Amino acid sequence: MTTLPGRLTRVFAAATATAGLLLVSACTSTDDGGGSKTTTGGVSLVKSGRLTTCTHLPYPPFQSEIDGKVQGFDVALIDLVAEELGVKQEILDTPFENFKTGAFLNSGECDLAAAGMTITDERKKNLDFSVPYFDATQAVLTDKKAGITSLADIKSKKIKLGAQAQTTGEEYVKNEGFDPVSFESSDAVLNGLRTGQVKAVVIDYPVVQGWLKDKATAAAYAVADNLDTGEQYGFAVKKGNSALTEAVDKAITDAKADGTYQKIYEQWIGPYDASAASPSAS
Repeated sequence: MTTLPGRLTRVFAAATATAGLLLVSACTSTDDGGGSKTTTGGVSLVKSGRLTTCTHLPYPPFQSEIDGKVQGFDVALIDLVAEELGVKQEILDTPFENFKTGAFLNSGECDLAAAGMTITDERKKNLDFSVPYFDATQAVLTDKKAGITSLADIKSKKIKLGAQAQTTGEEYVKNEGFDPVSFESSDAVLNGLRTGQVKAVVIDYPVVQGWLKDKATAAAYAVADNLDTGEQYGFAVKKGNSALTEAVDKAITDAKADGTYQKIYEQWIGPYDASAASPSAS
């Protein structure tokens, strides 16, 4: 997900269940000289009373601005971490390419990154990841008029393919011998398809699911192929920040155990079953 030079970083207050929480009495607040504050469990945060999350908008259903507030699957899960720490979540809209290097985490602008980000060995060199919180696949969405039935079909017919820049979907098709048109965001990918810049795109299946809820989009486009790339999403924290990583892991694990994760999944993704994250193309 590349961004235009000089893009401004936007700050959002997430629509969260923790919006009214104050720091609990058991929390301490100290300054280490570098501006970080210590809260419950010894977790250092870049802002007192805030868990600052870097993301890249829009990326529905994981995070997007709805009615002036950033909401989505990732947002709801990080709300649980914030609630665990007794703080509020604050969201920064930032360029995705900085996530892979850990730039915003290392500079102290954010505590963690949540952006539907796949855990990879390459990214682990610069980031620490939480336990996986979502199993993902890539989908091939095509113009119905193009007569495409698979990724191989796109290659044999030499059809122009699009993908979101700096993502594993783009990396996957490049490794398959494609030279995709790169788009800055998921919205730009869909717009490229709608305007005929490309006749097919590869992007995460849950994103495609969201697009196809729109009747006009579903009438014009269809999933031609589903690519089981074995991807798992994780939330990223600064390398060596084990206290925050443990807090995130605990929130995810507890949510899966008590049914909260399922409720959030069904709200933002769809039916919660073994095939929900990697359905067969139809």
